Amino acid sequence: MAGTASDRHPNQPHLEPAPTGHPAYTETLPCTPESAPTARRLIRQALGAWALDDLADDACLIANEMVANACRHTRSPLIRVSVTRLDGTTVEIAVTDRSRVLPARKPAAPDALDGRGLLLVDAVAARWGADPQRWGKRVWAEVRAA
Repeated sequence: MAGTASDRHPNQPHLEPAPTGHPAYTETLPCTPESAPTARRLIRQALGAWALDDLADDACLIANEMVANACRHTRSPLIRVSVTRLDGTTVEIAVTDRSRVLPARKPAAPDALDGRGLLLVDAVAARWGADPQRWGKRVWAEVRAA
């Protein structure tokens, strides 16, 4: 018998299957930097379930940057993190928030300690983008197995 949400370990993300055609897992989290480790655990668990562990490092880097951007640039109390298997070798990592402001890559100063998140996403992802929604936006990136 499966345990209830109250039975699970507090550091164990709740894998919630998405209601759409592609296999996916999602988690709604507070829009705080402390949610990044939970997002990474969700992604590692989903990729492990799909035997795509080799994508975990890139997917987690992308998720980390997307969560950081949502925390830094929005006033959303919550974010939605999802990992979707698009086909046998490609997964999509997405972070949804309530801000309608779309992300934009900006050059960082050479001595800046931050401001390179989207440059990292661009370098690691096969492709990425942002979809405006009536109530906010969804930022996504795809990673593919070699």
